[in-house]
Amino acid sequence: MILYLVLMMKTLFKGGSELAAGNTEYRINVKPLIGEYRKHGENLNNLSDGITKAVEERMKSERMKTELITNVSHDIKTPLTSIINYSDLIGRETKALSEDGVSVVLTEEEKAAHLSNITEYSDVLYRQSEKIRHLVEDLVEISKANSGNAEVNLENIEIGTMLSQAAGEYEERFEEKGLSTVLSLPEEELRIMADRRKLWRIMDNLLQNIYKYSHPETRVFLSAEAVKGNVEITFRNTSAQLIDVKAEELLERFTRGEKSRHEEGNGLGLAIAKSLTEVQNGEFRIAVDGDLFKVVVIFKQSV
Repeated sequence: MILYLVLMMKTLFKGGSELAAGNTEYRINVKPLIGEYRKHGENLNNLSDGITKAVEERMKSERMKTELITNVSHDIKTPLTSIINYSDLIGRETKALSEDGVSVVLTEEEKAAHLSNITEYSDVLYRQSEKIRHLVEDLVEISKANSGNAEVNLENIEIGTMLSQAAGEYEERFEEKGLSTVLSLPEEELRIMADRRKLWRIMDNLLQNIYKYSHPETRVFLSAEAVKGNVEITFRNTSAQLIDVKAEELLERFTRGEKSRHEEGNGLGLAIAKSLTEVQNGEFRIAVDGDLFKVVVIFKQSV
């Protein structure tokens, strides 16, 4: 019996040594162990699993931080380069109109051409500046939501009316792409407790996503229904491109439905919508099937 106890302790010591050495894949054979020795062996194996999971999460976190820096740099660098280039062009056009503060003798047509160019370049500067502003605002929004610092003002909201209003806001833009909206709402009122401003931002982000990435001349399905004490708000559309990433990956920052970065937008829309849903105690689900894309936002139903 003493020899058997010594062997069990040696087995446990071996497992502890391997774990201390960083071999998280080592597993103790607990079958020959009995009583508290088996329990301790199982705990060591569970500890190894926990360390492995923690290491994987840490590596994923580090990878996402690296990607965040890379993608933020990319999305700021592109409009910033345009701002620099077009500022230089405006300077050249201004110089063509005057030299050392003295007006240059030009024909009316030449003056009009230079002024037209300045106006055009100024418009580009404004659009690129707006891109940077929106990017910064989105980063601040998602940072607040993920850190728990977002202020939430809950109120009783009738979701059918709000979804109809949101769909109406995008009706004209959808028509430009030949998108037809199919809105499905129940006759009875559906109420939830939510922050009206944040809920509107969620709907706006999802409809903006549909507008950007939907295949032209297709239907967009919007619906709200009561399901087992919850209100489920569903957004469905057909993507113009085959969605070649997993559904959960679409919720990561700066991820687009297809892996190239030539598409418009910074890839933060879904991540922000998910974060804003969760800070209001809601649930955010995504389903992908080829080019079919569906988002379901779920809140507890209120009276």
